[in-house]
Amino acid sequence: MSLFSFSVPQNITFGIGALDKIPDTVCKMKATKAFIVSGPHLYKAGLVDRIASKLKEAGIESISFTETEGNPSTDTVEKAAALFKEFGADMIVAFGGGSPLDVAKAVAVIGSYGGKITDYEGVGKVPGPVVPMLAIPTTAGTGSEVTSFSVITDHSRNYKLTVGSTYLLPEAVILDPELIYTVPEKTASYCGVDAMIHALESYISLASSSFSDMCAIQALELLGKNIRAYVADRKNADAAEGMLLGSLYAGIAFSHARLGNVHAMSHPVSAFFDVPHGLANAVLLPVVVEFNAVEDTGKYYEIYKRIARNPVSKDTFRSGMLVNEIRSLNEELGIPSLLRKVGVDERKIEAMAEDAMKSGNIAVNPRKTTIDDIIKLYRTAY
Repeated sequence: MSLFSFSVPQNITFGIGALDKIPDTVCKMKATKAFIVSGPHLYKAGLVDRIASKLKEAGIESISFTETEGNPSTDTVEKAAALFKEFGADMIVAFGGGSPLDVAKAVAVIGSYGGKITDYEGVGKVPGPVVPMLAIPTTAGTGSEVTSFSVITDHSRNYKLTVGSTYLLPEAVILDPELIYTVPEKTASYCGVDAMIHALESYISLASSSFSDMCAIQALELLGKNIRAYVADRKNADAAEGMLLGSLYAGIAFSHARLGNVHAMSHPVSAFFDVPHGLANAVLLPVVVEFNAVEDTGKYYEIYKRIARNPVSKDTFRSGMLVNEIRSLNEELGIPSLLRKVGVDERKIEAMAEDAMKSGNIAVNPRKTTIDDIIKLYRTAY
C-alpha cells in the first residue's frame, strides 16, 4: 500500500432542519458582518432572505450578491469581490450549488490578498488563510463544500481556470436535505450524475488511497441507490438525504484522490459552449469509462453493482456492462447521449483537447492519455 495522508478539518452539520443551526454555527466563527454569495433563483424563492434572517438572529449584519451564473466568470468574481470589500464583511456564506460556492471561494481569496483571481490560478498559489466561510449547498452534486478547489471561467481564453488550496476549504458546512426538495428535474439529474462521477473517477484514480476508496464506495452506494427515486420525486425525503450525503462523501473522495479524463474534458466543453458542468460530464462519462476499461483492476465491478438495477454476479461481469449501465442511466434521467445534442461545435474539438490536456486530472487518469486520445474521445462523444 502506498503512503497517503488525509484530513477532514471542517465542522459539518447534516440533517433535516440543519438550517436552524446557522446562528449557533456562525457564533463560533466570531464574525460581525456576513457576505452571502448565492444565485438569482434562490433569491427569487426567498431563500436568501431566510439565510439573512438566520444570521440576524445571531446578531450578524449581512448583504447578498445573487448574480452568480451557471458557469461563473472572472467578471462575476470581480463584481462580487468589489461588493464584499465595500461592505467590509469578515465572513462569507456560500449558499447554492457549485457555482456560488466557487465564487465565494474566489472572493475569499481576493478579499484576503487582493489582485485578481487569475493571479492565484493553479495549485498552492494562495499564500495563507482566507476569509472564513460557511457553505450551505442547495444541490446534491458538486461536493464543493468539502473540496479545496474553485473553478472559474475566463472568457478571454474560453478556459476554466482552477485555484486549488486547502485554505479554500469552508470552515463550516450545513447540509439540510430540505433545501434540495425544490431542485428542478434537469438540475437534479445533472448534479446527481456529477456526484456519481466524482465518486467513480476518484475511485479509479491513480492517486486513490484506502481512505478515498472508502468514501467513494460509500458515495456510490448512496447515489446509485437513490438517484432514480430522487430525480423522479425531489421531495422524497429518504432519497434526498441519500443524495446529499452521497455527494458529500464523493466530494471528500475526490478532494483526496483527484478525478480523471471526464472532468479534464468537460471543463473545456463548459468554457467554450456554456454547457452545464454536470451535463457535460454525464455525456462524456460512458466514452471515457470504455476507454479506461483496459486498465480495470476489479474496481469496475464494484462500481457496477452499486449503480445497476439488476447486477449480474462477478463471475459473469464484463466491463462493457458498466458502460451499458451508465448509458441506460443517462437515458432514464433524460440526459442527451452526444455532445452535438448539447450545442458543441465539432470544429472546436482540437482547441478543447489542448485545454483538456492542461488539467492535472489527466495525470491521474488510470489509462495514460495523449492529446490524440482526447481528440478521439471527443469525436466519439460528438
